[in-house]
Amino acid sequence: AGGVVLGKSADKLFSLSGLFAVYKPKGPTSAGVLNLLKERLLAEAGVQTNGNKRNQVLKIGHGGTLDSAAAGVLVVGIGKGTKMLRTMLAGSKKYTAIGLLGKATDTLDATGKVTEEKPYDQITKGDLENVLQKFTGDIMQVPPLYSALKKDGERLSTLMKRGEAVEAKPARPVRVYSLSLQQFQPPLFTLDVECGGGFYVRSLVSDIGKELSTCATMQELTRTKHGPFTLEEHTLYEDKWTIDEIARSLEHCTSLLPGEPSHKKLKTEHPGETAVSCE
Repeated sequence: AGGVVLGKSADKLFSLSGLFAVYKPKGPTSAGVLNLLKERLLAEAGVQTNGNKRNQVLKIGHGGTLDSAAAGVLVVGIGKGTKMLRTMLAGSKKYTAIGLLGKATDTLDATGKVTEEKPYDQITKGDLENVLQKFTGDIMQVPPLYSALKKDGERLSTLMKRGEAVEAKPARPVRVYSLSLQQFQPPLFTLDVECGGGFYVRSLVSDIGKELSTCATMQELTRTKHGPFTLEEHTLYEDKWTIDEIARSLEHCTSLLPGEPSHKKLKTEHPGETAVSCE
């Protein structure tokens, strides 16, 4: 560190390497959560960060964006672990989502403007369960307009907010391993979804609404599992964002991960859409 003598905790921080999971609450962006985590760790290690040099100080990244309005498992790579994050993007994820029948919004979730309202009282639990079968397996999905997908290097959501016309991305193949209805209390319904990379749960909720001849929007989303990391077992809440807790978690999580991941296979998955992930 340029001739600066670092203390023990800084040495320990910079020797951390691997993948672990943190809890992302509703509200902040995934990048915001990562910045807060980074600040905490550097402050604990007593490392002075001057201006924008801090990014070179500590290598840290996440394995797939969760929307601001969503909560749950955010996989974080630190040190050499940042190289393993690409494999996380393609890994399977589990979500619990609450949908609202009878309303559609421009963002497909509760943060957007209502664009449509339709009656939904005719829909039964059976109707919903039958429709879910259509969305299980290998399906085609059109990603939301408000999303982290990019056009000419800018996020679609940024372009939309500036009022620029954004064409819908073409439908693309996505995989749904399992989909089940947990609760139905009209207008609300709760789904458990397990899906592959590049899948948008809010598109699913919207598509289910259309399939039922009404409309639907996602009210709440929680990622309960990402790859081998689960919300119950592996996720560090903010009070545990310390060097020692992360070191312990990295040790515990190493056993969850496969051997050296091969990066070559993954590069071809969505060319040109590196930072794509689920909600």
